[in-house]
Amino acid sequence: MVCALGAAVCFGTATVLQAIAARSAAATGPGGDVALLWRALRQWRYLAGLALDGLGFVLQILALRSVPIYAVGAALAAALAVTAVVAARLLKVRLSRVEWAAVAVVCAGLALLGLASGAEGDEPGPGWLPWAMLGAAAGVLLLGAFGGRLPERGRALALGLGAGLGFGVVEVSVRLIDGFSPGELLPNPATYALLLGGGAAFLLLTSALQRGSVTTATAGLVLGETVAPALIGVVWLGDRTRPGLGWLAILGFAVAVAGALALSRFGEAPVAAEEDAVAPR
Repeated sequence: MVCALGAAVCFGTATVLQAIAARSAAATGPGGDVALLWRALRQWRYLAGLALDGLGFVLQILALRSVPIYAVGAALAAALAVTAVVAARLLKVRLSRVEWAAVAVVCAGLALLGLASGAEGDEPGPGWLPWAMLGAAAGVLLLGAFGGRLPERGRALALGLGAGLGFGVVEVSVRLIDGFSPGELLPNPATYALLLGGGAAFLLLTSALQRGSVTTATAGLVLGETVAPALIGVVWLGDRTRPGLGWLAILGFAVAVAGALALSRFGEAPVAAEEDAVAPR
């Protein structure tokens, strides 16, 4: 669980650092996406954000190899709470009382999950599951192609949900990979599901944040990357709770996800114009 929380801290902090660097790059001169990216890459905050993303991914893999998927998914959703707190500190974003309460709710949900979650399930899963993950990863791409044609609100939700499902494919696929030698990775369809699902998720999430409501897209992301993978872990991979604490795990999961949904506007760290428009509620 420590690795999962560490991954959430890395991802949430990286979002804010990259937002600061991107805003600074845009302020230094005009240019297209490539020019802005180049200027951002020359700033230490953006590079630090990328390093934190890499560290977060490693911690996520370690967490998925040691604790149930439902606990990891809820912890990763908590990255929104980290982003909110760090944005309040570094970007001077004003959080409402409701948002501060949502941060506390996320922390409470994760605490309940930490008390209730058992060890990682030891069941290998049915033989068709790796192929199903590969099919699901391809389905994410199809969902992206279809969702991109929808009206703005529906488009943001579809693309965000697709991105969440792609990240969910990554979570499940990590559990379906027995070893990391070439002889074990290459013939395993879960390897290709992980790569395709992760790539599709990043593509859809980027598109969702650029072409629709950040709040709607992030809500879809949180739901997609938590609920379905958690069910797969429980039904087919043997994820369990501590004896007699199943109800507490369900409560903690629901509370953490609900708190994350309340913070969904932090799916992309607010920029200066948004900061001035946000008033306490």
